[in-house]
Amino acid sequence: MARVKIVKPDAVDDPIIQEIFSWVTDMEGAVPNHFHVEMNFPEYLKAKLGSTKVLWQFGELTLPEIQHVGILVSKANGCAYCTAAFCTILNYGLDVDDAYVQALAAQGSEVIEDSRLKTITAFALKVNADPKSISDDDTDELRSIGLGDKGIVQLIHVVSDFSSYNRLNLALQTDYDYQDIWRTAAFDWDEKTGGPAGDNTRGLKEK
Repeated sequence: MARVKIVKPDAVDDPIIQEIFSWVTDMEGAVPNHFHVEMNFPEYLKAKLGSTKVLWQFGELTLPEIQHVGILVSKANGCAYCTAAFCTILNYGLDVDDAYVQALAAQGSEVIEDSRLKTITAFALKVNADPKSISDDDTDELRSIGLGDKGIVQLIHVVSDFSSYNRLNLALQTDYDYQDIWRTAAFDWDEKTGGPAGDNTRGLKEK
């Protein structure tokens, strides 16, 4: 159960939040609990989601590339909720095949065949794990696949943005409201323990 209120007002009068919820519905099919958690601080919700939309809609990365980063970074950070969210967007919002998205969630970058996407996701995971380890060779490799300075900065901000959502949903135990197939694929989810198989400590319960 979430550690803060799941704020679901009968009506949303703020046009900016209405626009955000419309955008989210287009991408995910509904407004998930994460956004209702964020409604506890609506002023920041508008700024935060506005920033996310800029990262997703402008720059040099495609939206499918960004969602691959979101899935792999969220899985690396142990966030079943966010991993499922970005699987949903890649599958539902961007019409990528179910079997591929499940394989990506389960096996990670091993299933990626495109060399540009492999380079992008490898860099993203390295930034997420240890940003101080990034070298000139790493950024040169990004340039070799067509990213410029804008794209490199965008990619690092994308990683940070996803990580911030991971921290919020992990810390507050946002009630899971996505299809079970995504967390099962990514974390071998055990419904009896409410966590990854073999982990009896998480205590996360499905809504």
